[in-house]
Amino acid sequence: MDFTTCDLYDADESLQSVSLQLANFGGRPRFAGTVRTVRCHRDNGLVKSVLNSPGDGAVLVVDGGGSLESALMGDLIAAAAVANGWAGVVINGAIRDRVAIAGLELGVKALGSNPRKSAKDSVGAVDVAVEFGGVVFRPGASLWSDEDGILVTP
Repeated sequence: MDFTTCDLYDADESLQSVSLQLANFGGRPRFAGTVRTVRCHRDNGLVKSVLNSPGDGAVLVVDGGGSLESALMGDLIAAAAVANGWAGVVINGAIRDRVAIAGLELGVKALGSNPRKSAKDSVGAVDVAVEFGGVVFRPGASLWSDEDGILVTP
């Protein structure tokens, strides 16, 4: 991908910049795409369902409420995201299987990792506005992510 978030922001200061310091975990540190969203808490049933559907180069933004108590994505779900054409996943929460995820051609940003699996009840919401890090993520917005951070169209 031929962009840097610094140059994008310098060209358009109306872009929202995520202040939350998310770490890069995927094998693709620079990624961009149209936003899809999931809101959930310690339950990755909806994350799994969405990432097992065609991604068409989109980025799934998951608001897990900042919980690090259980992982919202592991290597099997991340591999499904790659197979289904997702560009990346941004998680306000934890992942697991970080070594395996680092080997996948997928952008992954998250708060951290925890080996504990989450519930699978599919409790939450899909394609609703979610907010964290001072940014409102709306389905259909554009997102760019690199080593310096994440930018989103308002």
